[in-house]
Amino acid sequence: MLTAHWSGKTIYDIDPAALAKRGIRLLLADLDNTLVPYGVPEPTQPVQEWTAALREQGITLFVLSNNRHPQRPERFSKALGVPYIGHAGKPKPGSFYKAMEQMGCTPEQTAIVGDQIFTDILGGSRAGVTTLLVEPIRLAGNPGRYLRYAAEWPFRALTKRRAKPL
Repeated sequence: MLTAHWSGKTIYDIDPAALAKRGIRLLLADLDNTLVPYGVPEPTQPVQEWTAALREQGITLFVLSNNRHPQRPERFSKALGVPYIGHAGKPKPGSFYKAMEQMGCTPEQTAIVGDQIFTDILGGSRAGVTTLLVEPIRLAGNPGRYLRYAAEWPFRALTKRRAKPL
């Protein structure tokens, strides 16, 4: 439950065609430190291009954020033209199920990409979806992030050894 199915450095290591080949139609994505650094209000050009590449493969990107400020995921997602759930309560699986129901997808057709083991990967595992782990974009600025990352380190190392290619 605390190891991901796949591991990469960034979202750009995820090949949309490989996801589609595995039957993935819905890609849930953490926002902060996965898609963009904390505080970046709108999608960058590379995020927009990657989202377009997902769409070309028939995959919907869906932002699933634990951000407690509702305007943050709303503004970002609307600018990107994708659905979202803010204040998602990960790792509880409820928001995962809600997103799948909203998009008409099953757990077998769904994956989550995120930078945190104890929210994104654990939540995805609990919901029965494919889990994709990326490195945090930036740890600077919050001592709690360093502590969390240190606690996750053994699970990241195990994921890197066990993870399969997409």
